[in-house]
Amino acid sequence: YKRQEDFEITKREILASVSIVAVMILIGVLISFKISEHQTDQNDIYNKAVKIESQELFRYGMDTNIGNAFVYGELKVIDPVTYPEIGGKYMRVEKIKEKYTKHTRTVTYTTGSGKNKKTHTKQETYWTWDEVDREGIRCKKISFCGVKFKSNKITFPSSKYIETIKESKHIRYRYYSVSEKHIGTIFADLRNKTIPDKTYFYKDMDIEKTVDYLESGNIWSIFFWLVWIILIVVVVLVFYYADNEWLK
Repeated sequence: YKRQEDFEITKREILASVSIVAVMILIGVLISFKISEHQTDQNDIYNKAVKIESQELFRYGMDTNIGNAFVYGELKVIDPVTYPEIGGKYMRVEKIKEKYTKHTRTVTYTTGSGKNKKTHTKQETYWTWDEVDREGIRCKKISFCGVKFKSNKITFPSSKYIETIKESKHIRYRYYSVSEKHIGTIFADLRNKTIPDKTYFYKDMDIEKTVDYLESGNIWSIFFWLVWIILIVVVVLVFYYADNEWLK
């Protein structure tokens, strides 16, 4: 690599870098085309999917292998779970044990100024609540749009904080849960009288909003170009900084 004092960009390096940029842009166009092509195929699947909002049609779709469908309905727990100390009814509850722990760290500081400036270090103590254990319980049965399933069939919405209970001065428990009822949409392949495992649940979104959300994949193409342009700039800068004797 060139030393900083010898850094100079030659005409040949500029011409070579133009070729590098052209090749990388061409590669980027090909990759971007594949991304757009994939999203177009996905959008076609979404647009052809059946839209269901009733229990009868949902059951009929699964019984007749109707294929891809958007289904809007209520997701709720059948066998709710909880911990006695917090009560309530939930799809899932997490219990996190935390310990108030003492730590030490080395702190660097300076005194004086100018010629009298000196650097010192000292040990400092501080306390934090650190996780030491975690456990959780979840229901085994749920229903969606009036149809019963095992709980692994649909992904649960994100857990939310409930409360903190202190056992002692240095031990506490934090609780997070998924509530017992939610409204939303799933996109699933309805076959063999069921839906695939871990079908994603779009909470608080009707079918129209879910379709719009899934078809907004063009953002990935924009994101790709942002990253690709940064990569091109980095490659060119590294090329300029390299000792390109072969160009002489």
